[in-house]
Amino acid sequence: MLPPPSFPARARGFVRSRPIGWLALFAVGLGSTGARAQEDDRSGAVPSGGSGAVIKRPGDAPPDPKKAVVVPPKLVRFQEAPYPKEAQEQGLQGSVVLTLTIDATGKVTAAEVKEGAGHGFDEAAQAAALGFEFEPATRDGKPIPVKILYRYDFTLRPATPPPDAPPPAPTTGNLSGTLRIAGAEAPLAGAEVSVTLPDGSVRKVTADAQGRWSLEGVAPGKYRVRVAAPGYETTSEDEIVAAGEATEVVYRVVPEAEGLEIDVVGDKPPREVTRRTLERREISRIPGTGGDALRSIQSLPGVARPPGLAGLLIVRGSAPQDSLAFIDGTGVPLIYHFGGLSSVVPTELLDQIDFYPGNFGVRYGRLMGGIVDVKLRPPNTECRGDYGKSKEAAGNDCFHGLAQLDLIDGRLMLEGPITDGWSFLVAGRRSWIDAWITPVLEEAGAGVTSAPVYYDYQAIVEAKPTAKSRFSLRAYGSDDRFEILIEDPAAQEPAFGGNLTFGTSFVRVQGLYETELSRRVSLSTMIATGKSSLGFSLGTFKFEVDVYPVDINSEFALKAADGLTFNAGYELQLAPFDVFVRAPQPPRPGEPDPGPFVTRPPLETQVSDTAFRPAWYLDAEITPAYGLRIVPGFRVDYARDTGHADFSPRVVARYDLVSPFDEGDTEAEAYAGGRRRMRTTVKGGVGLFHQPPQFQETDEVFGTPGLRSNRAVHYSLGVEQELTRWIDLSVEGFYKDLTQQVSRGENLAGGFSYGNNGLGSTMGLETLLKYKPDARFFGWLAYTLSRSVRQDGPGEEEYLIQFDQTHNLTLLGSYRLGRGWEFGARFRVISGGLDTPVLAPPALPALYAADAGAYVPLQGEPFSRRLPLFHQLDLRVDKRWQFRQWALSAYLDVQNAYNNAAVESLLYNYDFSQSTVQTGLPILPSIGVRGEF
Repeated sequence: MLPPPSFPARARGFVRSRPIGWLALFAVGLGSTGARAQEDDRSGAVPSGGSGAVIKRPGDAPPDPKKAVVVPPKLVRFQEAPYPKEAQEQGLQGSVVLTLTIDATGKVTAAEVKEGAGHGFDEAAQAAALGFEFEPATRDGKPIPVKILYRYDFTLRPATPPPDAPPPAPTTGNLSGTLRIAGAEAPLAGAEVSVTLPDGSVRKVTADAQGRWSLEGVAPGKYRVRVAAPGYETTSEDEIVAAGEATEVVYRVVPEAEGLEIDVVGDKPPREVTRRTLERREISRIPGTGGDALRSIQSLPGVARPPGLAGLLIVRGSAPQDSLAFIDGTGVPLIYHFGGLSSVVPTELLDQIDFYPGNFGVRYGRLMGGIVDVKLRPPNTECRGDYGKSKEAAGNDCFHGLAQLDLIDGRLMLEGPITDGWSFLVAGRRSWIDAWITPVLEEAGAGVTSAPVYYDYQAIVEAKPTAKSRFSLRAYGSDDRFEILIEDPAAQEPAFGGNLTFGTSFVRVQGLYETELSRRVSLSTMIATGKSSLGFSLGTFKFEVDVYPVDINSEFALKAADGLTFNAGYELQLAPFDVFVRAPQPPRPGEPDPGPFVTRPPLETQVSDTAFRPAWYLDAEITPAYGLRIVPGFRVDYARDTGHADFSPRVVARYDLVSPFDEGDTEAEAYAGGRRRMRTTVKGGVGLFHQPPQFQETDEVFGTPGLRSNRAVHYSLGVEQELTRWIDLSVEGFYKDLTQQVSRGENLAGGFSYGNNGLGSTMGLETLLKYKPDARFFGWLAYTLSRSVRQDGPGEEEYLIQFDQTHNLTLLGSYRLGRGWEFGARFRVISGGLDTPVLAPPALPALYAADAGAYVPLQGEPFSRRLPLFHQLDLRVDKRWQFRQWALSAYLDVQNAYNNAAVESLLYNYDFSQSTVQTGLPILPSIGVRGEF
């Protein structure tokens, strides 16, 4: 943009291109350790699990003392470049984008041309930039070297008037600028620019379609410029206007949903061997998930594909009941709604997802499989409008909300401040697939013409009583219902007719309090209560469970010395429950088909009791040498329903074979000396894990009282290697030795009873090649090789478990095309599921049960037949439009893009002499729109 001819323009590079122009390359000076810190939507806080860093901004609240404070460099001495003579004679203007290397003293040591303009502009800009001086960037107050982008603009001065008509001395200047979306480099239109003048008054302008704004004829002095746009982080900077000069700036504004990503050397390693954390952009953009965060876990190594629409979590060859999902430390009975089409917690409420596939720390117990720990974010109270406006004066400008609708469900959310220090969030979602798919199924003549109905809801009230404490009160729940009328039951199960109903629900009220009692002692406490229900009925069969859990978790952390921290915790699970069951005793896994249910005598039981399961744990985070970290610990669990206590010792360790820099080196020294290396880390662990038997397994009617806990020893060994700044490789082998497993066998009375005679093992190799999210792209290649076997007792025949998958390969990526467009794809190739075969002709496939009027199949070895290979391509396209006060986005998510008919199971005719395949979902497109403010 050229200034008015009355003011001589000066050649000038933009200095405050905030934040990407500065901070994305500013991060180069910080290095990378393979763990990424992602800025919080409002305050700059990094997610839990690492020491992290905070980008210090004007007007920010005091930073968390546990997180590193990173301050960008500031230009203190500018040197004007001479205008190239050739370009001046030809009337040419230009802009040169330079990459400046600034050392820890603030001097420019190198100026490289990133985008040149030719005609002598490049050389002139380089020479001038080498004369710049900066106030150096700092991390925790210590100067560090960085790289930044700097644009140097060359504009022609207007012709000098004749000597006999000297122009009057200028008394005002111009201030103008351009707004761009960080990373996408697209103009940010409609943003509000508030400029505080030297006299304290405020002038507001709105960026045009090209992101440009300007103030002309303003008095010389210092101006405070604040850029605010819904969905983007607020940017505030000071600019100087000189009389007779035009000041032009460029600001690059970061979208709130993506956060500011920097790499920080020295992130705190986890207390587990392997913790895989998904960042916000990844969890909402993975194709085939409909933007659902928790469904993104299914694309990670170690997670098997569940059969059909089961919506199960299967980790490292374990049964679904061996793994559990937590919401800020509170266990929830299910993680996915019916059919697995969406999770029970919307993506918009999530701050972070931690996935532990095995060998997790002693703070988790009573499980042998994996852990998914979901962290809910605090409500957003960022205000739009004038800089420095109080929340009371800002009014509705401090509230945020969204509405979203796609072919599966619709959702609403509203959040904002209540009073100073207190904030709230409320959200709700309901499926509506039942409203439109029923007529479609009826028109197609389908045998089932009903669809499940689900809804979930969340409410959060949060406050910060002190600068070092946080209190959060939450209420959340989920409900799924499915009901159909079976008028023509299958010939194999004539009793399966009539009204079929299935429902599952839970609600939790949770209080969370975190505080620092002193510089070395911190406390976190969680208390939760609620209700979980499960109901199923079909004809005369019925199953109902109501549980009223009370969970208490409390952990103290004590930093006893440098390199030594103790974590001690207490857990209590108190759960009154009511159970009613009327059904035949179920067959054990792999047991031959006992025949139609109508021929099997039903059993009935009704129990009301209270489960009482306390636990205590202690671990130590030890750093005995540079690059070495050892975390030994133990856990003691007691279960009153079994009458037994379990002692579970565990230890994990990590060691940097190649550290990013030498011991005693600072980040600044390592970079300045060119000693920054690609990190190589070995990791390993061994631990004992116990899981109490299921309640029905110790029931007096359906089970055997007095059973002990299932027992598993986890072994793991792996390596993590930084290949480049953006690419990491992780390879990990694991082995689980399973003993004391609850299994069922025949007893002397001719019936069946449970015992702890079961054995088994799971082994595998997990590989993850990951490109960490940058301004344009993220993606990974995940491969798991595994084998999981069981035995019902010593000397019994070994068999594969139902959920064993030998090969599991996932390749995915997502790329920002610019102007709000993003495209992604996911391709999966997975071993087919296991099936128990029916004997094929000429062998007799079934026997006729005259008392039931139905055939009973004669089966082969349990789970001995592998179904055909599963493969599927999923695609996703996103588009976002940014308006002045709100944003609109739309997406198309296509599952099974080339309509592969994946075989999920086999179906048989009435006498099992013929079979056909049951296929999974066909191509399933989902179109969604979303508005937010």
